[in-house]
Amino acid sequence: MKTETIKTLKAFVVELAIYAVLVVGYFFLVLRFLGGWLHQLEIHHRYTYAGVAILLIIGQAVVLENVTTLLLRIIRGRTE
Repeated sequence: MKTETIKTLKAFVVELAIYAVLVVGYFFLVLRFLGGWLHQLEIHHRYTYAGVAILLIIGQAVVLENVTTLLLRIIRGRTE
């Protein structure tokens, strides 16, 4: 039982680290490539900006979850 708990904890820590790196990378990519456009959208079209922001959040969640799952499958496949 203890070995399974340690294995699960290690997998959680690895997933958390990967996810953190991907979220920070996503933040800087959006800031770099969409920052100016999003700022102008916020100033001139608040409701459109709100919709775009929600879509970006949902898109981030879906894409990063899939990438994290894929990376964990690769990592677990290599270790097991």
